[in-house]
Amino acid sequence: MNFPLRKLAAIDIGSNAVRCQISAVLYYEGRYRLKRVEYVRFPMRLGEDVFATGEISAAKADQFVKFLHSLKLLMEVHSVAHYLVCATSAMRSAANGAAIVARVREELGMEIKVIDGQDEAFYINRVIEHVLEDKRHYLHIDVGGGSTEFNIYHDRRKVAAQSFEIGSIRRMQQEESGGASTEAQNELWARMEAWVRQNARQYHVTRAIGTGGNINKLYSLTSAAPDKPVTRRSLVTTLDRLAGLSMNERVNVAMLNPDRADVIVPAGHIYLSAMQWANVNNMVVPDIGLKDGMLQALFEDYFDELSPDGTHPARLPVPDVQNSPAELE
Repeated sequence: MNFPLRKLAAIDIGSNAVRCQISAVLYYEGRYRLKRVEYVRFPMRLGEDVFATGEISAAKADQFVKFLHSLKLLMEVHSVAHYLVCATSAMRSAANGAAIVARVREELGMEIKVIDGQDEAFYINRVIEHVLEDKRHYLHIDVGGGSTEFNIYHDRRKVAAQSFEIGSIRRMQQEESGGASTEAQNELWARMEAWVRQNARQYHVTRAIGTGGNINKLYSLTSAAPDKPVTRRSLVTTLDRLAGLSMNERVNVAMLNPDRADVIVPAGHIYLSAMQWANVNNMVVPDIGLKDGMLQALFEDYFDELSPDGTHPARLPVPDVQNSPAELE
């Protein structure tokens, strides 16, 4: 039986990987939901080029266009009604980023929206505010390959936000190379610490909330019960264990994908440092991220079209977000 579903898609072009999620809009007994029907992740690692040379190599640019073409075909097969493509730190930092965006537009007819840290926070805020508890004050930490986004939530309301060009790939390259760039990165690290300390104290932060593939994986390796907060001590123990493994052991014993195995420790240090600066001992790790906020934005933007009876309620319903089976590898 052919049961019609309206579908939306979000493509998140990160510094470490490109993710595409296709979700169907469900409506039953007056309630809307977004249900994941397809999820693809590819370790494109644009940041590996950009943060080392300042631009995306010709070979990687070709690979990138081919992969987006495959995603375009996938969306056509699924009859996706609307989609959104966003690129973050690596693409906005690349000297040839604008040229690659133009190439994709010309060859594939796809528009890439290059967003900054504030835009990232805006999209993530669309979904993360619904997992916060009343009368709790959170430091939200989102570590990507090229940047780290911080948001402070006070009684479910975002009261402060800041983006820093420090991420898992940048941190990994800094640790491997040292040199002149280390001084600048250390200065940026100090500014990040000062921001977190000041705002956590000002807004009486009592708990952290972490998003991103690396914290999802770290969380799964701890002893924390599913859907329960993880302690800083448990994260430290897990990270120390991973740091003591070679790359070969992380891949073949810990069963991490290579593109996760080399960045998970640098990323983990950012999460743990932020928790220490904020003086918080517990972190909530919901399986949500930029792509989920993008899908929520599409749902809201095209609600009139997606509504089965054409009526618009006084208050737009918030869909349940069915995520990918966590970006654990």
